[in-house]
Amino acid sequence: MDNPGGHVPPEPGRPRIVEELMRPAVTTTVERHGHLAAAAYLMRHAGDTAVVVTTDDESRRPVGVLTETDIIYAVADGKNLNDTRIDDIIGFDPVTARPGMTVAEAAVLMLSAGIRHLPVVEDGRLVGIIDITDACRALLDVVSSRAGRTPAEP
Repeated sequence: MDNPGGHVPPEPGRPRIVEELMRPAVTTTVERHGHLAAAAYLMRHAGDTAVVVTTDDESRRPVGVLTETDIIYAVADGKNLNDTRIDDIIGFDPVTARPGMTVAEAAVLMLSAGIRHLPVVEDGRLVGIIDITDACRALLDVVSSRAGRTPAEP
């Protein structure tokens, strides 16, 4: 992966794959028993709109996704972000992608599941995350290149 999460024009005739677009999962993970305030802090400083919730062990298996929307709803419901734990508000068993999956397949998966963030998993271990914006940008690049135009800018 030459440019994680970056803008790379597609090679003509070859579909983009998730691995080319995913961001590393190192800074986008939290433990399920952490509190929302810590997750919000991490998201703010990572510049991301979601964090992947992982198991506490070495396997780092994704068990959920916490989004900025989840935090907004918690605030709107009057929850104290320092007292509320992540596993109190998220669903578990997230929809995931594989690194070799095409971006189009990942986009269809996100749209059909009604989600905007997709953990990328290889051999049961979290290796990255891709979001709907990444997927749309890559798909627009393909359309633009087929039409002979400059790829979409971020």
